[in-house]
Amino acid sequence: MSLLRNPFVLLGAYFTAIAGGSTYLLRAHHIYNLEEHEARMDELEGTLRGHIGLIEEALDRLEGTATEADRGKKMNDYYGKRGRDEKQKK
Repeated sequence: MSLLRNPFVLLGAYFTAIAGGSTYLLRAHHIYNLEEHEARMDELEGTLRGHIGLIEEALDRLEGTATEADRGKKMNDYYGKRGRDEKQKK
């Protein structure tokens, strides 16, 4: 009996193809979700850095060490550093 006419061989090949295809699609979807998550975390990191700068500027104003020229400087410095800390370490 030929292998191509054996139903078990055909079913085995069919199920192997289905498993391989679904694995490939799930992997592609997982990679896409990881990239989206990283983009959201980068945006969140920038927002948090900006807020930290605002808080530090408010603290400097309360302590009386800030000048009008320093307004917005720390926030822009912190926000501009986002996503660059890890790249400098490598």
